[in-house]
Amino acid sequence: MQMARLGGLFLVANLAVGGAYGQGRPDMGKLSATGGVSQLEGAGGGGLTPWALITGYGSRDSWGANAHYTGVRTQDYTLDTAGIAVGLADRVELSLARQHFKGSLAPLDRLSIKQDILGVKVKLAGDAVYGQDVFLPQIAVGALHKRNKGVGGLGALGVTNVTQLGAKDDSGTDVYVAATKILLQQSLLLNATVRATKANQMGLLGFGGDKGDSYKAMLEVSAAYMVDRQMVAGVEYRRKPHNLGADNEKAYYDVFVAWFPSKHVSVTAAYAVLGDITVFNPKRQRGAYLSVQTGF
Repeated sequence: MQMARLGGLFLVANLAVGGAYGQGRPDMGKLSATGGVSQLEGAGGGGLTPWALITGYGSRDSWGANAHYTGVRTQDYTLDTAGIAVGLADRVELSLARQHFKGSLAPLDRLSIKQDILGVKVKLAGDAVYGQDVFLPQIAVGALHKRNKGVGGLGALGVTNVTQLGAKDDSGTDVYVAATKILLQQSLLLNATVRATKANQMGLLGFGGDKGDSYKAMLEVSAAYMVDRQMVAGVEYRRKPHNLGADNEKAYYDVFVAWFPSKHVSVTAAYAVLGDITVFNPKRQRGAYLSVQTGF
């Protein structure tokens, strides 16, 4: 079922490719910062949650693309994400990212988990920039298909797969609907995303578990203030399911500043709180978030 939904979205993407690429070189026609930054799973949006905005600076007659690297450092863990994304005709977004999660404190100081994420997003209605005189926000639907690559560093305990930690599966698909409204006169961006998911810690600890194995609707919200044409500051909040007895999972939230010195480069810095991550290091994880994106 999940792959059928993903396949349907890719069909829409393929229909858009011909028109966008037929325009030749990207026109960089969108306003600065209106493609968002690259969030932790590779989609265009904030740092924690996808927005309805399509990545890149290509207008509806063109295309755009970017590459990003993001690093998060908390007391006991590190998370590195790298990926690429393409925006087609300001309507379709395709993304590919890899996450690498590592422990730094015993007993999980050798922990290493990698995950690949394939994403697609399609704008359905509205325009966040040009729809200033209407109430309707920009609305998009998207999917993130995730495949966990296994558990490293715990071989001495006989653990090589997230299912041995209690997860029901090592792959899964998140499906979401996002609504984004930009109020240019007030210099505000508001976003609400509802995600259907059963991922544990974004899928890094698998999908489903002993406490639940069904999809749950989770709310994610963002608010950002455009300080000027090059600087945006904001906050984000992302609810999470709690499927694993071995992981007392809590919501994520952050405070961020994004700098756009040009349409080719953005830098995002944040203070992120990621809640508890496994009962083996039972403390609220918090720390620095830094992301660099380059593209057109």
